Amino acid sequence: MKMGIALGLAAAVTLLLVMGTLFYRRWKKQNPKHLLVDAFLERHGHLQIKRYSYSEMKKVTNSFKNKLGEGGFGSVYKGQLKDGRHVAVKILSELKGDGEDFINEVASMSRTSHVNIIALLGFCFQGSKRALIYEYMPNGSLEKLIYEDNAVIGDRQLDCQTLHDIAIGVARGLEYLHKGCNTRILHFDIKPHNILLDENFCPKISDFGLAKVCTRKESKVSIFGARGTVGYIAPEVFSRNFGAVSHKSDVYSYGMMVLEMVGGRKNIKAEVDASSEIYFPYWIHNRLVSNQELGLQNIRNEYDNEMVRKMTIVSLWCIQTNPSTRPSISKVVEMLEGRTELLQLPPKPYWFSPSTSP
Repeated sequence: MKMGIALGLAAAVTLLLVMGTLFYRRWKKQNPKHLLVDAFLERHGHLQIKRYSYSEMKKVTNSFKNKLGEGGFGSVYKGQLKDGRHVAVKILSELKGDGEDFINEVASMSRTSHVNIIALLGFCFQGSKRALIYEYMPNGSLEKLIYEDNAVIGDRQLDCQTLHDIAIGVARGLEYLHKGCNTRILHFDIKPHNILLDENFCPKISDFGLAKVCTRKESKVSIFGARGTVGYIAPEVFSRNFGAVSHKSDVYSYGMMVLEMVGGRKNIKAEVDASSEIYFPYWIHNRLVSNQELGLQNIRNEYDNEMVRKMTIVSLWCIQTNPSTRPSISKVVEMLEGRTELLQLPPKPYWFSPSTSP
């Protein structure tokens, strides 16, 4: 009798194991994107960042009580690790395509360590649950700082020195990605929203979902289709007729971002007066050519005027349509730290966007 029960239980367990294995294999077959992510994680078992379970994510975020923001990628929550550090936890929405964005983020961030690059502290990949854990940036994104309606954070008034320091910090971060890593990393989505600010307004580049990792020797890269955000996409990324895609594509996006920092407005169809609209890079280039006052709200003295003039000239060089005409990001750092009178004014830039190609 007992022998029969034991054999029956053994048979039931064996059947459950077989069914479970078959179910798992079938699920994996139907979800090839998870295979790709799993393969990546197996290859990179030595990652210096911790892998968390989803239940641990709930504990870190106190069951996702404090939401910091959301977007097409998912939602971001404030959390706290066991050691007391505050973190930002990005809970990603439905895995898109083959999981490339998730892999890009983990692969890129695990290779970086720089004062101007956001630190990835951990990740979660459990079934359909995916999350990325970053150091917490109390002053949020640059986007909230630069536009006119949000020119004050706490008791800190936006000033030209802060803008200049942020511009140099972002440039140094990009220089590290382009030259300082063991592999070259092209970001492909530099914009104010992806620049985060710590308690001292030190800028840190974030969101590496569109990044491309390549060898240090590669001067040109191959990508399929356009990637980035309209208004910051380099012409050659949208159409190869403009030239090859390279690290100069990040330089273009950086230049567009710095112009928005200077103007406190969007570059495309930026408001100049109550009755007309114009492409801001044209407007400010015309002012420089005719040696007019820049007339921007944050300029309070001659020192401010010189800093803004320098940032403007450098950014106009960065957004030249021909990639070969743009400076490298190392040259950008050199220009921003140098004397304004040594800078030459670049040619007038094209008005380029995917919707209004020249």
